[in-house]
Amino acid sequence: MNARAFIIFAVCLGLCAAAGTLVAQVTETNLYSFGSVPNEGAWPSAGLVQGSDGNFYGTCSYGGANDHDEGTVFKIDPRGVEATLYTFLGSYASPSDGNSPQAPLVQGSDGNFYGTTAAGGSNTSVSTVGYGTVFRINPVTGLETNLYSFGSYSNDGTAPVGGLVLGRDGNFYGTTSGGGTYGDGTVFRITPGGVYTNIYSFGGTPTDGNWPYAGLVLGNDGNFYGTTAGGGSNAYFTGIGTVFKITTNGTETVLYSFGSDYPDGNDGYGPRTPLVQGSDGNFYGTTRVGGTNYLGNGTVFRISPGGSYTSLYSFNGYPTDGASPYAGLVQGSDGNFYGTTVQGGTDLAGTIFEISPGGSYSNLYSFTGYANNDGYGPQAPLVQGSDGNFYGTTFYGGIAAGNVFRLTVPLSSPANQIIAIQIAGTNVLVSIPSVAGEKYQLQDRTSLTTGAWVDVTGQVNSIGGLLTLTNFGGFSQPQQFYRFAITP
Repeated sequence: MNARAFIIFAVCLGLCAAAGTLVAQVTETNLYSFGSVPNEGAWPSAGLVQGSDGNFYGTCSYGGANDHDEGTVFKIDPRGVEATLYTFLGSYASPSDGNSPQAPLVQGSDGNFYGTTAAGGSNTSVSTVGYGTVFRINPVTGLETNLYSFGSYSNDGTAPVGGLVLGRDGNFYGTTSGGGTYGDGTVFRITPGGVYTNIYSFGGTPTDGNWPYAGLVLGNDGNFYGTTAGGGSNAYFTGIGTVFKITTNGTETVLYSFGSDYPDGNDGYGPRTPLVQGSDGNFYGTTRVGGTNYLGNGTVFRISPGGSYTSLYSFNGYPTDGASPYAGLVQGSDGNFYGTTVQGGTDLAGTIFEISPGGSYSNLYSFTGYANNDGYGPQAPLVQGSDGNFYGTTFYGGIAAGNVFRLTVPLSSPANQIIAIQIAGTNVLVSIPSVAGEKYQLQDRTSLTTGAWVDVTGQVNSIGGLLTLTNFGGFSQPQQFYRFAITP
């Protein structure tokens, strides 16, 4: 079985109940280094998405088979076998193709992937290389179709840096960092067939946000939520960013303006990352600067759908902590959030961290840079795969031009330990605080150092909360050591 975490407990049956815990260690594995073969992508600034086929898909912002380094779309399996699906042509070689993809892909209900490029497209001139595109790509054939070129009309959006999100209506929604009626960016809707509508232009009021560099997230209420890197009601800094809500018909509400605790700046400012909605209904995000640390290394924050804001953590930077989170967060199956910082750590090469919804923080891994072909400067969020591991990219490092890595993390306490063992007649009852959706398999053996672990009859798919696993007739056996394996 593909076990993601093992927790071991010993019980001396009939004599005592003794406890000892062995927790699986956090391990980082470099799966693939870009620059390994000619004409492939380089410097991935976006995260990965796991497709319905179990493979991961992503983009590289540079590289490819063309002389002008327009970027690529690639596929990689969980073992690290990588293939380039498509090389962008850009406006140099094609009248309409995009270049410089900087956002993650999203898989549509038709099985194809959809994404954006920050430049390229059909609207070029002597002074520009294009305003960006929305594209579709077939994961099997690699056939790429340009659905829309930005800058198609006056006051259209330009330079989409964030990714797309699939709405409940089957359409995709996204942002552009520039353009629009006021030149401060837009929110748009596009159908899978390429019918495009600009539904909102930022900057229409003095307190509105501007420059949405991040994509949107679809909330449980059917509205979309996002961040802007500038604007807002705090004129001390001429606006340093907002969190906003927007409906499918373009009604926008500013939920929070950063800089509200000026001059301290403890709440962070300039968010350029997407939000993620937690299982508690709140939204979580990062700012790459600001916070209580005097160097302003960035923050992690929580905000309710109604706009109640809490700064959860301020990064401290080198040598023990990360700094400058360029990426958003992902909530793991254990309920905690995981993310990356582009700087900080023991080698100043960035970190991977874990933080609970309440703000309890752990630095899980410090990248070592080019040493041992490790990554450097991760700019993208993580994704949790179906095997329970986390996968991500680094912009630099590896052999030459960034890499794809896997992070194996044991589930965090309290769902990461056996909390009690009880004798009930001839049976042994093992109590575990469990995580909804995880499958728990109790295993035992008579020695901690020798012999094979044997499945105790029965595997339980948890719905969350306290879980009791029973070894029927276990009391009649000699001394037993117990562990449980967790699979998605």
